[in-house]
Amino acid sequence: MTHRHDRTLKVGALARVEGEGAMYVRVRDGRVEKVRLDIYEPPRFFEAFLRGRAHTEPPDITARICGICPIAYQMSACRAIEDACGVTVDGPLGDLRRLLYCGEWIESHALHVYLLHAPDFLGYPGAVEMARDQRPVVERGLRLKKAGNAVMELLGGRAIHPVNVRVGGFHRTPPRTELAPLAETLRRARDDALATVEWAAGFEFPDFEHAHEHLALVADRYPLEGGILRRGTGRSFTAAEFEENVVEEQVPHSTALHARFTDGGTYLAGPLARYSLNRERLSPLARQAADLAGLGPVCRNPFRAILVRSVEIVYAVDEALRIIDGYEPPPRPAVPVPPREGTGCGVTEAPRGVLYHRYAIGPDGLIAAARIVPPTSQNQAAIEHDLGRFVASRLHLDDHALTHQCEQAIRNYDPCISCSTHFLDLTVERS
Repeated sequence: MTHRHDRTLKVGALARVEGEGAMYVRVRDGRVEKVRLDIYEPPRFFEAFLRGRAHTEPPDITARICGICPIAYQMSACRAIEDACGVTVDGPLGDLRRLLYCGEWIESHALHVYLLHAPDFLGYPGAVEMARDQRPVVERGLRLKKAGNAVMELLGGRAIHPVNVRVGGFHRTPPRTELAPLAETLRRARDDALATVEWAAGFEFPDFEHAHEHLALVADRYPLEGGILRRGTGRSFTAAEFEENVVEEQVPHSTALHARFTDGGTYLAGPLARYSLNRERLSPLARQAADLAGLGPVCRNPFRAILVRSVEIVYAVDEALRIIDGYEPPPRPAVPVPPREGTGCGVTEAPRGVLYHRYAIGPDGLIAAARIVPPTSQNQAAIEHDLGRFVASRLHLDDHALTHQCEQAIRNYDPCISCSTHFLDLTVERS
């Protein structure tokens, strides 16, 4: 126990998160004075790269933003470009996109659950140390990730930065015979997914709830590749109205912009928001798994996000099998999307939450402007707020224990820092 009233906790490089970030907590006179999630990774200028490129290029360019969730960037980019060009992609091509997205959810969630987050709950510094004692458990996680990768390799051409996605559909679509082996893999993965929920339900979760409003897509089915945006208050808005409802702001300690609602405070996107606004849209098997794990209709405990992600793995596997079972090859791999002058917006649910793209296409058919709002930058203010509350209730811990718990608290949100470092506000004056 510590009796010091003035303390500073610093972690220069957060472990087991995507990208490079730091944590800074300052306690003065026994009260939390300052909390920062420092994002110092350099801006990546993707919006600038997109200007002047053909309207067909954003899916390939934006896939390079993230090696973990490239499909999310491709799907949001395609929806925004197709929206600008007045084209809707649905039917079998839409189903294939959803199947591909399921693959990404499976691999991304399995990576976070088993390799990044579970070691916190089980007292290991990392997955390698955990594997020494719990090899079958880690192997189960790797099998799940491999199953997700198999979906992405078949439909996307490869698991990292897929190349088979194009505006209007795909470069190539598979015959039914190619999906049969994938279904076998997914049927085995479904057992591993259910075992993951049961395993994660046995973790000890700190008693903590966030106070932010939720934001997620809602649709006829559990949201992945489309839908309408809905807030926890019940207010809804479309992708085209995103920037009327969400504003981004620069803060000194981050190369990622912070987001908030234009009418007020911070909000939280991601698994907790998605689950809390869409629980009834889970498949019966995933809903049953949630019930058995003790998840109620709404989940506000960020530590239990690992449990929600596990339920979403069950859903993604189940949904992938449903799509494969009903699959009829489309008559052509893509629909024509001729360029036209205009602006289009697209929002999908990346594994980490709402991902917004907007593109303006000029009269020459080239990209005139681009804007990308990834989920981690939307969540960054909420993470800092929650971290401050979490520290305030644990000041009795020594610095080592408190620092470790703070890192775990940040990992609850699975921040993808590399995705979030987008902003560029550069003014050059020359004489």
